[in-house]
Amino acid sequence: MSDVESEPIQFLDGDLPSPEIEMATLGAGVGSAADMALSDINPANPHLFKNDCWHDHFARLRAEDPVHLNELETSGRYWSLTKYDDVRATDGNWETFSSAGGITLGLRPGPANDELMERLRTFIAMDPPEHTRQRKTVRQVSAPGNLRNLEPMIRERTANVLDSLPEGETFDWVDTVSIELTTLMLATLFDFPMEDRRMLTRWSDIVFAVPEPGGVVESQQQKFEEIVGCLHYFEGLWEQRRGSEGSDLVSLLANGEATRDMATADHLGNLLLLIVGGNDTTRNTMTASVYGLNTYPDQYDKLLADHGLVSNLVPEIIRWQTPLPYMRRTATRDCEIRDKQILEGDQILMWYLSANRDEDVFDDAEAIDLERHNADRHLSFGYGIHYCMGSRLAELQLRVLWEEILRRFEHIEIQDEPERTFSSFVHGYTSLPVTVARRSGVIT
Repeated sequence: MSDVESEPIQFLDGDLPSPEIEMATLGAGVGSAADMALSDINPANPHLFKNDCWHDHFARLRAEDPVHLNELETSGRYWSLTKYDDVRATDGNWETFSSAGGITLGLRPGPANDELMERLRTFIAMDPPEHTRQRKTVRQVSAPGNLRNLEPMIRERTANVLDSLPEGETFDWVDTVSIELTTLMLATLFDFPMEDRRMLTRWSDIVFAVPEPGGVVESQQQKFEEIVGCLHYFEGLWEQRRGSEGSDLVSLLANGEATRDMATADHLGNLLLLIVGGNDTTRNTMTASVYGLNTYPDQYDKLLADHGLVSNLVPEIIRWQTPLPYMRRTATRDCEIRDKQILEGDQILMWYLSANRDEDVFDDAEAIDLERHNADRHLSFGYGIHYCMGSRLAELQLRVLWEEILRRFEHIEIQDEPERTFSSFVHGYTSLPVTVARRSGVIT
């Protein structure tokens, strides 16, 4: 192993604060936006998402302050963009709004923070030409021909999972269906040992988890130690596949022209990105589809009456859920957005979640509408050079899931409100209790 390959990864002191930890401490009692001063609204507070009370906060910002400034001691200045056109324009302008500083609300710059950021870089947190070279290495996974080859396997696995569900008995849809299906898919894409596939789920959960007592992780130190464990596991796979001609993501990164000479530690950011992109986002949309149709039962009735609506269910649920609420950019120069003075180095949070609720683009945007004519205009996959590489695979998995559900079940009924993820970056669910009622026979 060369010197660069064996260079260890170093992490921040686990006791250092983070922006979400600061907000988790200060913002637990966050209430209605109508009762707050406009300057006090902070849409990045993870409590808004844990408690599902974010809706009126974003609605007020869209109406009164669509380019909204906050400042934290830990992270400095950051602007929240909440209108569709502003988010789209910013996402499409990588020269002025760079990804290179990171994609989530970050710590104030400093030597230790800069080192961590550099070692955990991903191609989504790069600008051209480096972004283009590294993304090209793995993009064949989502090529149309590869998706056609994957669909029979996805359908078979989906059918097997759905056939195994208990009838008349409450179970957790998140763990039993959403996590299982997406983890099986992710293990296939990585050619990851199937017996260890739930490790991928764990690593996905901790990447953007906010440390809290009894939470996914309880401290920054625990979080970093588990990420190091992820690195060590992939180092073994890396060495096994170096020089191979495999088409899995590990082999592609280990042998791609733009990535093969990088240390495994420097690949960790890309690996974590692919794990989260292939796991968290798809599984939370799968869960949202069940929760959302129960929330809007008239739309569920429409779907049961016309299975052809699955094709529009897919983009509408992805719009409605928006599994990654925002992405961050950093201003490369002084500029203006809606007459607000953006300074070079300021962080810009592009709130896809809010853009997808923009009343100027989507009528009755809070509701699910399976006949929405412009559902595919959503920004859940981003826009521009960073448009989600796995978008078509995510859509395929959600479409197949509902095609197979409709063949098997009269209804999937939620039994209680879901438990939600404590994060402003991942809009998700940790549990959703449901029961299923099977059809008398499988419809072919």
